[in-house]
Amino acid sequence: MAIVTIPTEMRTLSDRDAVTKYLAGVGIEYEIWTPAHPVAPDAPADEILNAYQEEIRKLKARGRYVTADVIDVNPQTPGLDAMLEKFRREHWHDEDEVRFVLHGRGVFNIRPRIGPVVAIEVQAGDLIRVPLGTWHWFNLCADREIRAIRLFQNPKGWTPQYTDSGVEQRYQPVCLGSSYLLAQGTFAP
Repeated sequence: MAIVTIPTEMRTLSDRDAVTKYLAGVGIEYEIWTPAHPVAPDAPADEILNAYQEEIRKLKARGRYVTADVIDVNPQTPGLDAMLEKFRREHWHDEDEVRFVLHGRGVFNIRPRIGPVVAIEVQAGDLIRVPLGTWHWFNLCADREIRAIRLFQNPKGWTPQYTDSGVEQRYQPVCLGSSYLLAQGTFAP
C-alpha cells in the first residue's frame, strides 16, 4: 500500500482511504489491485500481461490507452544510472503516466501547481495514474528494483519535458516507511 508524505507539513498518510482521498485532491488517481493472479513476479512479460489482461483492458477503455508493457529495473539493468537520472529531474509528459507495481518500490514526487510537494512511495499492488502535464519526478528505493505494468496513450511512449526548476534537488527520498529528507532539515515520521 502506498505511503504519502508531505515533507513541509511533517505529515505521513498510510491509511488507504486517507491516501486515496489526499491524492485525488492533488489530481492523482490511486488504487490497490489485490494480486489475484497466479503469476510469479519474475515471470516473462507476456505471461504477466496475459494474467492481467482484463484489468489492462478496463484501464485502456477508461484512459484511452493503446498499449501496455512491463518495465523491469534492477541493479543489473544496463545503463541504470543514466536512465534514472532522466526521471530524477522534475518533468511532465504529454500523456498520463500509469504504473501498476508488481515488485519493488519507488517514490513519485508530485509538485501540484498549488500546494506542497507530495511524495508517494509505491510498492507491489499499487496502481497510480499521474495525469498529463503534472510536474513530478521519480526515484527508486535503496534496493533499486521495480517491476511494473505501464500503459501508454501513444504507442511510441512518452518523453519527459523538463521544468528545469531544480526543486527536486531539495528532496532526497529515503524509502523506509517513507521517511523523507529535505535538504534544509530532516523529517522522519
